[in-house]
Amino acid sequence: MTRLLQTLLDGVAVGSLYALIALGYTMVYGILQFINFAHSDIFMVGAWAAFIVARAAGYADVGAEAPVYGALTALLGAMALCATLGFIIERFAYRPLRGAARLNVLITAIGVSLLIENLGQKDFLFGTQPQKMPQLLPDLELFTLFDVRFGLVDLTVIGVAFALMAALQWLVFQTKLGRAMRAVSHNIPVASLMGIDVDRVISFTFVLGSTLAAAAGFLFVMKYPGALKQPADSTWILLGLKCFVAAVVGGIGNLRGAVLGGLLIGCIEMFGAAYLSPHLRDVYVFALLILVLLFKPSGLLGRATVEKV
Repeated sequence: MTRLLQTLLDGVAVGSLYALIALGYTMVYGILQFINFAHSDIFMVGAWAAFIVARAAGYADVGAEAPVYGALTALLGAMALCATLGFIIERFAYRPLRGAARLNVLITAIGVSLLIENLGQKDFLFGTQPQKMPQLLPDLELFTLFDVRFGLVDLTVIGVAFALMAALQWLVFQTKLGRAMRAVSHNIPVASLMGIDVDRVISFTFVLGSTLAAAAGFLFVMKYPGALKQPADSTWILLGLKCFVAAVVGGIGNLRGAVLGGLLIGCIEMFGAAYLSPHLRDVYVFALLILVLLFKPSGLLGRATVEKV
C-alpha cells in the first residue's frame, strides 16, 4: 500500500505538470488548427526565468531559509516573461502566416523552437551550464498516510497546478472572453462578422498558454531542482513531446481531455517505472499514444469530425 500510494502521488504531481503544458497545445490547436511546437521551449524558458528571477532577487544561496514570497516572486516573474514571449511569437511569427498553408506554419514553428533554444544558450541569457534551482519552498513533511510522506513541495505542485486549471476552466466557459475564444475556435470568419476582435482573442490564447507553461516550468524545477539543464538539451524536447502526447490522448482541442491525458500519462509513466522497468518509462507513454490512435483516434474525450467534400 505504501509503494502504491507513493507512486500515485508522484504520478499525479508529474501528470499535473504535463496537463498544464498540454493545455497550451490544445488551446492553440483548438483555435488555429496547428501544433505550436515552440510551446515546449516556452516551458523551458519558464523554468530558466524562475531561476534568473530568484537569483536576481537574492535567493540563489539562501536555501531553505528563503522567505515564502520568494517562490511567488519567481513564479510571477516567469509567468510575465513567458506571457510576453508568447505574444511576440504569435504577433511576429504566426500572425503573418495565418492564411498560409499548414506546412509553412509547421516549418515556422520548428524554426521558432530552434531559435529559442539556441538564443537561450547565449551567455547574456541562460548560458550552456546546468544550474540548480534554489530551494524556495522548504522541504517540510506536512503529514503521513500509510507511511507515505506528503511534503510541502509535492502538495504545492499539485495544488497550484489544479488551481490554474480550474481558473482556466472558469475563464473559458464562464466569461465573455471565454465565449469569444470558443466562437473563434468554431469559425473565425463568422466570429469576426459578429464583432469579435479575432487578433486579440488569438493573441490572448497564446499569452494564456504561455503563462500556464511558465507556471509548469517553475513547478517542475521546484520538484526537481537539479533538472535545470541547458536550453538546447533533449530533456526539454522530450518533455514537450510527452505533453503533446497528453493532449492527443485526451483529445486535442478539448481542455478536459488535456487534463485527463496529462494525469493519465503521468501515472502510467510512474507506475511503469515502479513496477516494470524504470528504463522504459518513455516507452510506456508512446505505447499508450499508439493504442489510443489505433482504437480511438480522436482521443479519449475528443469527438470525431465529419467534413463535407
